[in-house]
Amino acid sequence: MADNTRKEPKDWVSGGDPMTGAQESYLKTLAEQAHVKPPERELTKAEASELIDKMRQEAGLDE
Repeated sequence: MADNTRKEPKDWVSGGDPMTGAQESYLKTLAEQAHVKPPERELTKAEASELIDKMRQEAGLDE
């Protein structure tokens, strides 16, 4: 059965809106844990979501 409850961030209606405070905070936390700089520019909600997913995967937090 197809899972139509999850959309790709690029397909979100609000994906082009600025990232939320929660996303920004979580990105900073992940960056600190990975010893990398957090993004220096404002991201969209979709960009932030994709970066969070990528950073979580690289850190092994999605296992």
